[in-house]
Parts: sequence; C-alpha cells; structure tokens
Amino acid sequence: MSPYGERPHPAPDPPGVHTRFVDLPGVRLHVAEAGPPDGPPVLLLHGFPEFWWGWRRQIPALAAAGSRVIAPDQRGYNLSDKPRGLSAYSLDRLAEDVVALLDSLGAARAPIVGHDWGAAVAWWTAIRFPERVERLAILNVPHPAVLRRALRSDPEQRRKSRYMAYFQLPWLPERKLAAGGFRGFRAIFRRSSRPGVFSEAELDRYAEAAARPGALRGMLAWYRAALRRPPQRPESIRVEPPVLMLWGLADVALGPALVDPSAALCREVEVVRFPDSGHWLPHEQPSAVNERLLGFLDDYSSKSSRRERKLPE
Repeated sequence: MSPYGERPHPAPDPPGVHTRFVDLPGVRLHVAEAGPPDGPPVLLLHGFPEFWWGWRRQIPALAAAGSRVIAPDQRGYNLSDKPRGLSAYSLDRLAEDVVALLDSLGAARAPIVGHDWGAAVAWWTAIRFPERVERLAILNVPHPAVLRRALRSDPEQRRKSRYMAYFQLPWLPERKLAAGGFRGFRAIFRRSSRPGVFSEAELDRYAEAAARPGALRGMLAWYRAALRRPPQRPESIRVEPPVLMLWGLADVALGPALVDPSAALCREVEVVRFPDSGHWLPHEQPSAVNERLLGFLDDYSSKSSRRERKLPE
C-alpha cells in the first residue's frame, strides 16, 4: 500500500491515464492506458528498474497524437504478477506476454517501443513474431545477438556489464538494494544518469513500486533467467519490421560500439544518436524522443493510409 494513502502523490501519474488488470495465459499484468480507445494501439515496454510510469514523459504526447497508448507493468514489476521460477522470465516467455497482450486488445499487430529490458523484449518479439510487430522503436539496447557476442569478446562491454554477474547471486542483491530505505536501489538511477534527471519524489515513486512483495526478486529474475534460461534459437535473427534506434552515447552500461552491428541486422533502420545523453534517454531528452517517436509513428500511419487508398473497390 502506498504510504501516501489518499493524499496526492508527489510524483503523480500523467493526465488522462487509467489503469486496469489484464489476465493473460499464466500471468496477470497491470496496464496503464491513455488516448482514444479506438485509436491505433502503441505498446510501450519499460526496463529495469522502472515500471509503466517510466513512460510518463512520452504517454501524453503519443495519446494527444491519437494513439491508444498501452504501457504494461511487465511481469515481476510493480502491480503485475511476480511468478516464481526463472523459466517464467525467459526472453521467450516475455515476448509471449507481448503477443498475448496484443491478443487481449484485439490487435493483429502494433508498433512497439522499448527501453532497456523493454527494448530487449521488443527486439525478441520482432524476431520471433514479426507478423505481430508493425514497427519497432528501440532506446539504448542492442540487438540481443549483438550484446551476447559483445559479452563474449569485448572486454570493455564485459566491464560495463559486471553488475549482471552480481545480480546472479541469490538474495544478496535484493537485500542490498532494499537496505536503508532502498538507498542502493535509488543509487542505480543516480549513478547512471546526469545530475538532476530524477527528483527525490520520482525516486520515491520507483522505490514504492520496488518495495511491493516479491518485486525485487521478480525484477532481478530477468537477469538471472537471461544467463540460465536462454531463449530458443530462432530461424533467423534478422529484424524484418522497420526499426528506429535512439541511442544516448554516454550510456554507462551499453557502449556505442553496439549500435552499428545492431543496425546491420535490421532490414530497414534509422539510427539517431544523442552525444550528450546517456542510458535514460526518455527522461534526459523527452522532447526530442517524443518528436522522433511521433515522426516514426506518423510515417507508418501515412504509409498505411496510402496503402488503404490503393486497395480495389
């Protein structure tokens, strides 16, 4: 329960957002929605250690442009179910959640926008289920095959990713992150972002979500499953839907050398680099990110309209 009770939260939800629960096969997800109910759906997938609220700076802009914005708490996070067992957090299972969520919306396909772990899920959904992904917008995470290769052969990327090995330890990371009023958890944001990007009230909101029973275990299970429950090998790692890659070059966890090899695995791709920004691009450059996303989605809408006009009577 929120410590704020009935009082207004100092870090509130964006205007126009309503939330509900959606029952999917094997998991119940908490989902935030905004925009016209009959608008074209757009899925926003958050990363670690956020929840749907990590898209608070993008949701109003996309909704105002006419999209039906759907931003779930992914499994293990905030108010969504937190199943036990690492197999529940394999990349295959996470991509299947996306497809099941589209099914629940009655959407044959939709654009997907992902940041951090949400981008990894978005990549994998497009690889395994290309017919369900209309377009793919990726923020600061490489193609899964590129990251896997870099972790094997790039000493600098292995150094940047040492925290992933630490997260493999049982119970200790959870205890350290929660100690001292979630001091270690808050430090993840502070150490990886520019000064002033996250306010204390915003960090309180994230800590409140992470403090829910089982949340830290569920969140870290994504990292543990990544090494211990690898996904099935797809027929092809090439990404067929059009891709927009937005990348902050000052990312402390993922180096810029990962960008071009990821783009090379896409059939159609646009890459936009932000030299003065880091991993938290949706928060550090919200206006620029919104402009790029709106242009990417509007380009899709325009092409769809042109295709529809060419259909025979």
